[in-house]
Amino acid sequence: MSTFAHIHPDFRHIIALPVKERIAFMDQPRWIGYGLANRTIQALRSLMDRPTRPRMPNLLIVGEPNNGKTTIVRRFVDLHGQGYVGEDGEPVKPVMLTEAPPSADEKGFYIGILERFWAPYRAADPAPKLRYQVIHQLRACRTRLLIVDEFHSLLTGSPIKQREVMNAIKLLCNELMIPIVGVGTREAVRVLHTDPQHASRFDILPLPLWELTADFRKLLASFEQVLPLKEPSGLHQPELASALHAISGGNLGDLHRLLVECGIEAILSGKAAIDKEIIQAKAWVRPTRGVREIVV
Repeated sequence: MSTFAHIHPDFRHIIALPVKERIAFMDQPRWIGYGLANRTIQALRSLMDRPTRPRMPNLLIVGEPNNGKTTIVRRFVDLHGQGYVGEDGEPVKPVMLTEAPPSADEKGFYIGILERFWAPYRAADPAPKLRYQVIHQLRACRTRLLIVDEFHSLLTGSPIKQREVMNAIKLLCNELMIPIVGVGTREAVRVLHTDPQHASRFDILPLPLWELTADFRKLLASFEQVLPLKEPSGLHQPELASALHAISGGNLGDLHRLLVECGIEAILSGKAAIDKEIIQAKAWVRPTRGVREIVV
């Protein structure tokens, strides 16, 4: 086992497992930290620790689909937002991660939050009553940060409905004096322009596609440490890094999918490492206008 220096020490034992289990290991969700992700988590933690005041700062994290936005906020919740029971015996939920309704709808927004709390509610109740329940629940659980994923979904709906949801978000921020974080595609920025007040309350944090830089090659080296392959692939080397970047387009989710497919092929073919031939054979992972066509 000591010879597999290219694999992280925590995962070297995977090499001894049967092929089926090694393949299953590669497809399991696993956090791989990198600079921008760590800085984003730090920014969220900073928001969470801000002293309360009447107008709390808010944040909108935007990026291309499948580029790691939700993974980052879920990692933040795992690190800093896990619920616990306080000294007074009451439940505490420091961070609430919810999802915007499929279309702009104030009641749907409140119901989504109550569902995350496993709180009882009546869907037929009017919006003001559901709003009161949400405020009470967030206050009772001493929530310090509210994260709304799929923020761009609020673009689906009439301008009136969009303004209603954004006004509801503003009201929660004012009433509870906690920061609110939106997470979505770049189109989510348009939601803020339903009212100049909303735009002035949110800072924008973009998560761009990866460029073919030293940071990208460093990311590939980190990925290689969790691939249970018997031989080092040297994914960070210029030739392989260029091929991987060209196929994935710098999209983190597509890169992960590509590396998993390449790793599986390396195991099944008996090559024990990823080479350029394997990478080129998996070029089908590259989306065409956002849609992947599977080659069988």
